[in-house]
Amino acid sequence: MDMEARAHSEHPEALRLWLRLLTCTQLVEKQLRTRLRERFDTTLPRFDLMAQLERAPEGLKMNELSRRMMVTGGNVTGITDQLVQEGLVDRVDVEGDRRAYRVRLTAKGRKLFNEMAQQHEEWIVQAFSALSDRDLATLHRLLGKVKEHTLERGQQPA
Repeated sequence: MDMEARAHSEHPEALRLWLRLLTCTQLVEKQLRTRLRERFDTTLPRFDLMAQLERAPEGLKMNELSRRMMVTGGNVTGITDQLVQEGLVDRVDVEGDRRAYRVRLTAKGRKLFNEMAQQHEEWIVQAFSALSDRDLATLHRLLGKVKEHTLERGQQPA
């Protein structure tokens, strides 16, 4: 049973929409996880870590990676260790800080990530292919309003 099945017609439309958004997110994410595993023998967290590193060619400290990915340092360390063993990322000492190092994509890692990112983009486009360009633009604009409103409310006391 998906999240949306919990809603009933007597529930507010906003609640039913929220559950539909969650359901769609979960369905698309499940497809991405399956396809990443089948096509690249990798996981979504590994893809996400590599995506963060691709955006920072000079590399990122572990605490920066953890913050950007919104996961614990232990999670980042485990994924990083695997990617180092596979030659997809390397660790570089941080000058002036013997305890810290930066993680960055290797040439092999960058090449693989570019392949995965291209395929990932195609999968996302496929997931939304039932919508017209106008539908996509409208949905994007409307969700932007929700995002902006929520961010504004987050700055105010309850």
